[in-house]
Amino acid sequence: MFTPPTDDTPYYPFQVAGNFEFMEVALVASLNQVQVDKLLDLISCVAQGTAQVTLKNNVELHKACDAAAAQPMPFCKHDVTTLYKKEMLMYEVFMHPVWEWALDLLQNELLAPYFVWDAQCVYKYSGKVFKHFYDEPWTADHWWDIQSSLPDVGNAIPFGLIIHANKTKLSSFGTAKGYPVVVQCANLLVEIWNSHVIGGGCVVGWLSYALTPLQVPEDAQEEGRLGYTNLKQTVWHESFVKLLDDIAHYSQTGYSHTSSYNNCVASHVWIFVHLLLTIRWHTCKCPCPVCLVPIDQLHNLTKTYPPHLMDQAQDSLSTYDYSHMEGEELLKALGLQPIENIFWWIRDSDPHVALSFDHLHALQHISNFPRWHGLSHFKNTLNVTFSDGNKKCNLAKEIFYACLDVLTKDKAPEGYCLLHVLASYLELDSLIGLDVHMEKTIEMIEAELLRFSGALKGYIECIERSGLDGLQTDWNFPKAHLWQHISMHGPLKEAYECQSNGRDTASQILCVNKHQLAAKLLRMHIDHHMNWSQVQAQGSDSGLDLEETDGDDPRAFEGHTYLSSPCKPTTMQNIETDCSQTDSAFVDFRKKLSNFCNQCLVSYGYQVQKWIVIPPGLEIREYKYLKVNYESLVDWKLNTNHLQCNPMFHGAPQYDCAVVQLTKVDVAFVHLISIFSCKIPDVCSIDLALMHPFAAKMGASH
Repeated sequence: MFTPPTDDTPYYPFQVAGNFEFMEVALVASLNQVQVDKLLDLISCVAQGTAQVTLKNNVELHKACDAAAAQPMPFCKHDVTTLYKKEMLMYEVFMHPVWEWALDLLQNELLAPYFVWDAQCVYKYSGKVFKHFYDEPWTADHWWDIQSSLPDVGNAIPFGLIIHANKTKLSSFGTAKGYPVVVQCANLLVEIWNSHVIGGGCVVGWLSYALTPLQVPEDAQEEGRLGYTNLKQTVWHESFVKLLDDIAHYSQTGYSHTSSYNNCVASHVWIFVHLLLTIRWHTCKCPCPVCLVPIDQLHNLTKTYPPHLMDQAQDSLSTYDYSHMEGEELLKALGLQPIENIFWWIRDSDPHVALSFDHLHALQHISNFPRWHGLSHFKNTLNVTFSDGNKKCNLAKEIFYACLDVLTKDKAPEGYCLLHVLASYLELDSLIGLDVHMEKTIEMIEAELLRFSGALKGYIECIERSGLDGLQTDWNFPKAHLWQHISMHGPLKEAYECQSNGRDTASQILCVNKHQLAAKLLRMHIDHHMNWSQVQAQGSDSGLDLEETDGDDPRAFEGHTYLSSPCKPTTMQNIETDCSQTDSAFVDFRKKLSNFCNQCLVSYGYQVQKWIVIPPGLEIREYKYLKVNYESLVDWKLNTNHLQCNPMFHGAPQYDCAVVQLTKVDVAFVHLISIFSCKIPDVCSIDLALMHPFAAKMGASH
């Protein structure tokens, strides 16, 4: 039974019904701001006739994606068989041969200008001396050594590939897991191979995570037994055989490659493939993948141990082939399993040397911690699990400062010792995380390693003296030791959650991944075509950047600072009256501003002819957001800092801290209170900031 509607516009307050329907789709699809703006822009272009969309439904979209994805090499399913407890087991692995992926990069004319083929030694002049620094893989000494060892043929160069392999949780509950293999090309600029565009990291394999006869992730009864461990190792290495077959061949013979772009032959080189690995290790007598440190000495960073040698491992495995008992003892001493390592097949890719340290994966009052750009904020830290290593890094920083007033030397000596360990850890993490390294920073890391080892030793001794139960005393695990050897799962999870039915996940996720790769390739060519057309229309022959400029790009605004998020104009008297009651910084605000103008404006180059008097009715406009361009002291590139001075930013006040240059030699840490612009009578219009300097000396009571 229907009753007459009482309103002819049931979609009110939306102007038209289509706006409401768009809102429904956006909410159901959980579109973010960028996605909503992009989709609305496309709809607007279609309505104006400047763009066309001919797709009618999801079936047509999927067919179009499949057609686009036919260009990149598809994933192939392989069966890996192995004998376990007299039963032949079979596991499925999905592989996209790494060499095919590498050829796609080498033959991409838009990437050609960004490949670097030769080792380089780079220096920066400090004003007194030239300092050697390292900011790309080919600037490292090891790259130089590899290129020097290549066969004596014309233009022989190393082609570096970085391989990552680690399991990831696909579902929110952690019940669905995958084991993707990601590859990156170290011959490209770091901002390219660390990006999400073509040339960035790419999924080339999906290993079987179900490694038991019953196809469940773990078997508690079998875990830890030698046979079961060997089973998993065998499946892992046999899977990589499918992935790296051609790579092993060309690492020995080389590959003749001609690089060309802009219709000009640039160079002809002989490529010899080499691998850098970031894979995980397992518990054994010598669990460190780099050196032969015993498991009970992993916490001691003051000692050094002989390195793992590939020849030593191969000799031990050969001994095992004719005498299991004798060979097993040799392998146990090295912390190895009786499995042939696939990476032995690849020239100059000794896995113990090629392994690199990924500091992001080495980790594991908070609600009141100050907020700022790029720092995750946590309401609590109990019963929280993370799949994002950046959040673990942020949490470690916040816990340290939040505990300073709690874990004091008198109230909690054990916790106080732990804070010393955490402080040294944060120092190490900051140093190791630098994008550019020099001899000085490497020396700083080595010195801090000794302090970290000493702090850790002091903490262990303190715990043993206290006799308290339940405190961590065994720090003999690989990640605590691997500091000594410093040298993309998001889209996959999203594909599982949003674009699969939870069954046969590997093929569905890799299909979505293939579509995404095809979309990136098409986007690269579309952007290049549009940029080229614009340049031709402007009659310019200037070069083009590979990537688009986004809102955070330093080139998005000129000058040193940029104010945004303006408030309504008000008067000096109103600010002084309204704000001084809750913040003493605004008491006598007009007098403070007057003193500042009379004392400092001349030193900033302004012409001041008479004593400046700030009238009560002076108009002031406050701003909530400040962007600052500055030269980074780490990589000397132009960077942008984002500062909030906002009474309500994402549901909470945020007044950021900053470092300001007081004089040519003096700097100070400050806390922003207000950012505003005003016109000083008879002088100028000026942008200013009211800030609280952290200049007070800290005493014992603080």
